[in-house]
Amino acid sequence: MQKKLPIYILLAFLIVVNGFFLFNYLGSGEKEEPTKERKPPGAFLKDQLGFDATQEETFDALSRAHRHEMRTILEDIRGLKDALFVGLSEPSTTRAGIDSIATRIGEKEKQRELLTYNHFKDIQNICNAEQKVMFSKIIKDALRPSGREHGPPRGGRPDGDRRPGPREGNGHGPPHRFKHE
Repeated sequence: MQKKLPIYILLAFLIVVNGFFLFNYLGSGEKEEPTKERKPPGAFLKDQLGFDATQEETFDALSRAHRHEMRTILEDIRGLKDALFVGLSEPSTTRAGIDSIATRIGEKEKQRELLTYNHFKDIQNICNAEQKVMFSKIIKDALRPSGREHGPPRGGRPDGDRRPGPREGNGHGPPHRFKHE
C-alpha cells in the first residue's frame, strides 16, 4: 500500500487538473463570441477615399461586375487545374496535353491580373484629384509587403551565423537541376 500511495495521489491530482482544464476549455457553453461586423470588400476604399453618393453607386456597380468576372475566371482556372491533375492517374496523358492545359491556366491567370488592374484603373477614374493621390498611396501600400520595405537583409541571418547554401558550391544542399548562366 505504501508503494502505491504516491501513484494514487498523482492520479487524483491529474484527474483534478484535467477536470479543471476541460471546464475552462469547454466552458459552460455560455461563452459569447465577439461578433465582428463584416464589411463589404470595397468598404475600406470607400471610407478612405470619402466617396460621395454618386461615386459610391458607380463604385458598387464596378465592384459587382468585377466580382462576377473574377468568379467566372476562377471557376475556369479551377476546372483547368482539375483537368490537369486528373491526368496524373491517366496513362494516356501526353506532355503536349499537359503543356496545353498549363498554357490555358497561364492565359486565365493573365486575364485575372489584367481584370484586377483594369478594375483599379476604373476606380481611379471615378476619383477626383485629391482622391487620386490618396488612392495611389493606398495601392502603393497594399503592394508593399508589410514590414519589409526593401526585402530580406543581405547579410544572411541577423547574428551572422549562416550556413553556405547550395549555390556556393560546397556540397551542402540539394543538387542543381539547371545551370544558371
